[in-house]
Parts: sequence; C-alpha cells; structure tokens
Amino acid sequence: MGRIAFLFPGQGSQSVGMGRDLFACDDEIATLFQEADAVLGFSLSELMFSGPEEILRLTENAQPALVLAGLAAFRLVLLKSPVRPDYVAGHSLGEYAAIAAGGGISAVDAIRLVRLRGEAMRAAVPPGEGGMAAILNLEPAEVERVCRVASEQTQGVCAPANYNTSAQIVISGHLSAVERAMELAKALKARCIPLAVSAPFHCSLMAKAAATMADVLANQTILDLQTPLVTNVTALETISGTAIKAGLVEQITAPVQWEASMRRLIALGVDSFVELGSGQVLAGMLKRIDKTVRAISINGPEDLGKLDALV
Repeated sequence: MGRIAFLFPGQGSQSVGMGRDLFACDDEIATLFQEADAVLGFSLSELMFSGPEEILRLTENAQPALVLAGLAAFRLVLLKSPVRPDYVAGHSLGEYAAIAAGGGISAVDAIRLVRLRGEAMRAAVPPGEGGMAAILNLEPAEVERVCRVASEQTQGVCAPANYNTSAQIVISGHLSAVERAMELAKALKARCIPLAVSAPFHCSLMAKAAATMADVLANQTILDLQTPLVTNVTALETISGTAIKAGLVEQITAPVQWEASMRRLIALGVDSFVELGSGQVLAGMLKRIDKTVRAISINGPEDLGKLDALV
C-alpha cells in the first residue's frame, strides 16, 4: 500500500455554505466552530454558512474560514475513519491547517493566526494598487521572463506567486505591471485570467505583512510535528517547528512551490491524496500534475465513503 498525504486548500476555495454539514454531523466538530467564533470575537461560522459571499471572500475572513473548514474535515476523518496521513501539506494559508493537523499548533491557534495574517496582508498594499492573474499554457521560464519584462517596462513589481502546475502559474504585483505581463503573455498565445483578490499575495509587496507575522509568530510556539510537512517555500519535508515558523514568514513574500511539493510527495511514495475542507481545487491540480495518483476531496460527511478505497 502506498502512502497518504492530507492536503489543505488556499484562498479561492471558499464558498457560502462551507462547513455547514460538518458542523451538523458531530458535537465534537461543532465545538471546534464554537471555539473559532469565540477566539475571533465574531461568528465566523455564521458567515461561512450563510454569507454574504462578498464578505466571506475578504482575505481576513476567507483565510480563517478555510482553515476552520479544513480542520473540521480533518477531525471528521479522525473520528469516522481509520485513514491517517503519512505527510501533510497546505496551499498558502492552508499550510497553517496542515501544521495543526501535523501536531505543531492547536486548531484554534491556526485559525487565530490566519485571521491576523489576512488582516496584515490586506493592510500591506492600498486597495487597487495590487493585482494577481493566472497565466495558463505558458512554460514557467517564459512566465518568469514575461514578469521581468513587465517589471522593467512599468517600474513595478511583478513576479510568479503560485507555481500550481506546469500549465498554470499565478503572478502577483503592482496592478499596472500585472496587466502588462498579461498583455505580453497573451502575445505568446497564453490564456490569462485576472483574479478577484484583495491583495497581491506572495510577492515583495507583502514585505510589511511578513514583518507583522514575524512579530506575531515570535510569540507563538510551534512544536515539532508528528506528521512531516512538505512546505510551500522549499517543497521539501520537515518536522522542525523552528524551520516551519521561519517558512511561514518567508511564504508571505515567496512563491508557493505547489507542483514541486506534489512531485516531492509522489517521490516519497505518496499515491493517495486527500483534500480536506472546501472544494476540490487541489484534487483537480493533482490530476494535471500526475494522472496516476488518487486524489479525493472530503468536504463533509457525505464524502466519507471515498476513503474506503484507502483502507
């Protein structure tokens, strides 16, 4: 039997109604939602269950919502299934959920930290100054070159933010530079999709947010993990709480090495991936990275049957 990795999604996977079935299915899981509401000082659970969508989408709300949904789904699996991870990983903010699942921090601390992270990221760049876009069907080296040229031509920041798959790279930076990069990429026959985000994540414009989170994390203990984490920044496995803390600061301005992370897990013998929380974005990416692996998404109790194939 091959190894199993649990994955936790990042921003963009949120949707109104997320977590409602998880809350309803078990008292222990419902308690997690209540603890999250208490630590945040407002009803995140109500926002997740009922919206409105435009408020849920704000990064300071979407980040804790996704971590809460991911860790609620993780708790469901622990309670209702014998399936356990050999490795964990999370896309951007999902790394906090992965660290909690690996035993480094409590679920409530993970939720509290990403709320602060979201607030810091939104405050780092004035509204309208930054932008992000997905560049499809262009080689990574070409995307990097397009970003460099756009930066030179506009005197702005533009850089790869997420290496999701070889055919899907998200770029981030000043809006004028991102728009120029999209023009250059379209001239090379790439497909370009502007993203509706509230800040330009994973680029140097987030330096102020990284400094804020360095201060926040200095006061947060992260234990060595019981389950190894493959990190966004290095795409390598670690259990070191010290290394993980440094990586959480670095990942705010560094690109997410997602495809490399998934290929590392496959090289470590993982052939089954379980995406936990909301949506199936990560499972979809995996199918484009390697069609031979099994990728399933657990969003609620109705999905538990999918785990039978892993037992």
